[in-house]
Amino acid sequence: MTTKHRIIQVGSLAGSPYANKSLADNYDVVELWKYPDRKAALAEHGKGVTAVVTSATYGANAELINALPDLKAICSWGVGYETIDIQAAKQRGVQVSNTPDVLTDCVADLAWGLLIAGARHMGQGERFVRAGQWGQVHGGIPLGLRVSGKKLGIVGLGRIGEAIARRGMGFDMDVRYHNRRKRDDVEYGYEASLTDLAKWADFLIVATVGGPSTRHLVNREVLEALGPTGIIVNIARGPVIDETALVAALENGKLGCAALDVFEHEPKVPEALIKSDRAVLLPHIGSATLETRVAMENLMLDNLRAFFETGRVITPAE
Repeated sequence: MTTKHRIIQVGSLAGSPYANKSLADNYDVVELWKYPDRKAALAEHGKGVTAVVTSATYGANAELINALPDLKAICSWGVGYETIDIQAAKQRGVQVSNTPDVLTDCVADLAWGLLIAGARHMGQGERFVRAGQWGQVHGGIPLGLRVSGKKLGIVGLGRIGEAIARRGMGFDMDVRYHNRRKRDDVEYGYEASLTDLAKWADFLIVATVGGPSTRHLVNREVLEALGPTGIIVNIARGPVIDETALVAALENGKLGCAALDVFEHEPKVPEALIKSDRAVLLPHIGSATLETRVAMENLMLDNLRAFFETGRVITPAE
């Protein structure tokens, strides 16, 4: 009888259809989230554990990493890894993997859904019909904005940003982007200043990485530069946008619309955004399709399997 490798799973992967069962079937899983005293659980079960499974929701901080003396790999479900202490992992020689590429198209699709919903008042229109106001209220909902042929700015031209840009070309858009550095392998226009990009654009889609380096990258100045008819879309991480400045810009008419799949303090959403007809709000569902979640799960499991078979993960995060 083959002994199963013991792993520590930081939290339940409820967003994936089969992940918890797949892990339980193939590994001796310490389900860390079920222990009221996490520190004691790590001390009791951590010796000999070489791999941890987590997600961007649960992360892996330095305390967890350093509590596992034999740890060699952290396999994360999802593309974001800002909640994993990469520096602590590097100092310990611990590999970190994520699940890039497999969610790119679905997240890019959702960015476009949010953009069109914001421009065409789809959320407001849907509420209007459900409330039985169609045919009863003179004038209906406000006129929306045409999407095709406009100027699209993208914050972060990585895998997802580039997929969003390609879709923009299908809408006959002029596309420019802001990155930490200019890319020589794309033909889209580059703006070194994010404020200048916002000033130029009709629509701004945020697709950059999260974490301390991009916290409040989109600030009051950027939001006001986008202007009273401008639309900002965020499918990246909530803290990239200064949410207080965002609410103020919407309320004082200096920004046209915010279409958001992520928020600064999830799952808390400011009451002002919930009540605003200038906002389209989704509950962080960028990758939430059956096809993508299964692909993410498979890649996470493949990384874990590859580590135990070869000593190396397939898709290292850095």
